[in-house]
Amino acid sequence: MKFKWALLSLVFTISTVLIGCEPVLVLDPKGPQAETTANVIWLSIATMAVIVIVVFTLLVIILFKYRASKQSEDYEPPHIEGNHIVEGIIVGIPVLIIIFLSVVSVKSTYEVESVPKGYEDQEPLVIYASSSNWKWHFSYPEEDIETVNYVFIPTDRPVEFKLYSFGPITSFWVPQLAGQKYAMADMVTTLHLAAEVPGEYMGRNANFSGEGFAENIFNVTAMSQEEFDTWIDEIHATAEPLTEDEFDRLLEPGHLGQMTFTGTHLDFLPPPEGEHGGHNHGPSESESPSHMEHEYSDHEDHEHHDHGEHDNHDSHE
Repeated sequence: MKFKWALLSLVFTISTVLIGCEPVLVLDPKGPQAETTANVIWLSIATMAVIVIVVFTLLVIILFKYRASKQSEDYEPPHIEGNHIVEGIIVGIPVLIIIFLSVVSVKSTYEVESVPKGYEDQEPLVIYASSSNWKWHFSYPEEDIETVNYVFIPTDRPVEFKLYSFGPITSFWVPQLAGQKYAMADMVTTLHLAAEVPGEYMGRNANFSGEGFAENIFNVTAMSQEEFDTWIDEIHATAEPLTEDEFDRLLEPGHLGQMTFTGTHLDFLPPPEGEHGGHNHGPSESESPSHMEHEYSDHEDHEHHDHGEHDNHDSHE
């Protein structure tokens, strides 16, 4: 009886605590990319729950059915050969589970890396999101504005974030809209998302990047296209222009509040793309094969000329 009341008290306590908890953001999606991620998480939880229930049920059955009993001292258990069916089941089922979860993971990864479903024919809003210690800079090249530690996006429209960093590697994450994506110093990564519900969403750096990491957060506000256009007009009417000196001050380590500027730092400090990128594995557009062949030919002629002078010098001696 005491065990029964103790178990009921434990269940009641856990239920009370869980009722008071806020919903887990990653399981409360507000866009198609985040919904795909949430579905995979729920599917993984359900799969693991089934495995745990089956394993513990079999454990109880085995412990009860095959528990030790009083036997005579000369009792010798019978010799039992291995059962191929049982062995096939205990090996085959885990293999099938791994294959199933692998297929789900690969399929969902391709989905979240692509333009959100249903938005393929729409023109995306391109935003460059760059991090520094310990703040986020959002550049709107088409709208010619820049914000710090907050970003506005229209609902029901694909958004394409171009991510990079002015310092250590960071991770761009808006749990209710998309998964995480790294921002690095020498290359640009791309994150696709779309917000289908207006509202404010928390975003943060999910990769430890120093002492100010805990407060390296930003706000994402989703609104209608009309409200977004009005906001753009208000920024151009009220905000100060972003200068190179001002941006250099913004890059200094520290925390800042939300700030807004007209113009972007992309004009005087381009992102690490193309010739500005660090991951160059081949010739750029300016270095065409014919151009490289011309340089190689000139190099050969120069070497041949030096070699000829060397031979003449030897013969003179």
